[in-house]
Amino acid sequence: MIAIRGATTAEENSREAVLSATRELLAEMLRSNALSRESLVSIFFTGTPDITSAFPAEAARQIGPTDVALMGAQEMGVEGALPLCIRVMLHADVHMPKGDIRHIYLRAATKLRPDLVLRHA
Repeated sequence: MIAIRGATTAEENSREAVLSATRELLAEMLRSNALSRESLVSIFFTGTPDITSAFPAEAARQIGPTDVALMGAQEMGVEGALPLCIRVMLHADVHMPKGDIRHIYLRAATKLRPDLVLRHA
């Protein structure tokens, strides 16, 4: 089993912006790691306290996996934190060397882990 991290930001606190950004992130996590939806075991979502219009986990249901365990939580409200940030921890039942796992950071969230963004550029 592997765990893949990811994060993105929504353009605004609207239902469609939050879900669209989350769908984009999940799709890129699957594509970049050559994962099938059938390999997914669980997906954990967090959002910053300024996301109040939608649950990011709803985006997972919109792209297809209906038998995957989902969990959502709110991040701590820390001064200076990246606004409208959605983080994901995806678990998949596949065997892959840790060095081959591609953690995905999109939009303004690239600031969170520039080391990972540059490594995969």
